[in-house]
Parts: sequence; structure tokens; C-alpha cells
Amino acid sequence: MKPWLDDPSPVLAAVFGDILLTRMAGLAFVNPALQVEPLGFRRDADGHWSGVLVTPWAINLLRLPGGEGWPATLAGGRHDWRFASGDYEFTVAEEERLGRYHLCSLFSPVFDFATHEQARLTALAAILALDQPPLDAMPEPAATEKPPSTRRAFLGLGR
Repeated sequence: MKPWLDDPSPVLAAVFGDILLTRMAGLAFVNPALQVEPLGFRRDADGHWSGVLVTPWAINLLRLPGGEGWPATLAGGRHDWRFASGDYEFTVAEEERLGRYHLCSLFSPVFDFATHEQARLTALAAILALDQPPLDAMPEPAATEKPPSTRRAFLGLGR
């Protein structure tokens, strides 16, 4: 395992840009309106990197090692990662220039995106949503005044 000391975004862009030009060239599930773009990569509290990678064939949440405690799962295996919004199952992948990393598919294929900007905004929204608690865990809104019990009261004419 090679820990990433610096933001892996430039290397991700180069590696997946090369994959687009080689392994993905001419494949029917590639959306030509999209490009390769890593977004929002940051170190989490555990020292590992998280972010979203937009490609013309998928939008994936990625985790890359950034410190101690990286799971020793083999490529093709699965690993669950916990975020504020919940637990997510990741597939373990490996690329020669990246080493082992984890990915969670958000969209695949990506034909619902007519422009790269739509895909980009969706990826950014996913990044923000990771840090939010699930909706069912959010507190109920505070109760306000009781509604008037009669139409007269509703109109301010007494009870």
C-alpha cells in the first residue's frame, strides 16, 4: 500500500485520462459529453483521501490510502466505509500507477448527463451529502404555536 501524502487528483486525472484514450476508446457506454475530472479530494479524519471521480463511463466515490489502517482487502473484494451520511460498500480496485484504491459507483453508465457541468454539479452535491447525517437521523423541527382551532380564530376574530 502506497499512502498518498499529497492530493491524488492530478495523478487520478492522468491515469483515468489515459484509460479513456486506451481501454475505453470506442466503447458504446462512454458518454462523449463528459471528461475525466477528480473533484473534492480531501483527507478525512482517518488520514485517508475521499473524493469523487467523474469519467465518461461512470461517476465514482473514491477512497485512497493516506495513512495507517488501510484495509488489506485484495482487488475485487469489498470494504465498507463510514461517513456521516451512512455506511457505503466500496469495491477494491488496483491500477499500476495508483496502487490499490476503493470505489463506490454513484452513476454508471452516465448517459443521463447531457453536459459535463451537469455531471460535475451532481458529483459536488454527492461530496456535500457525504458529510450530512441521514434524513431519518435528523431531529424533528421544533413545534410552533398550535394552529387555531376554528375558522374564526384563524381569521383573528376570536375563538
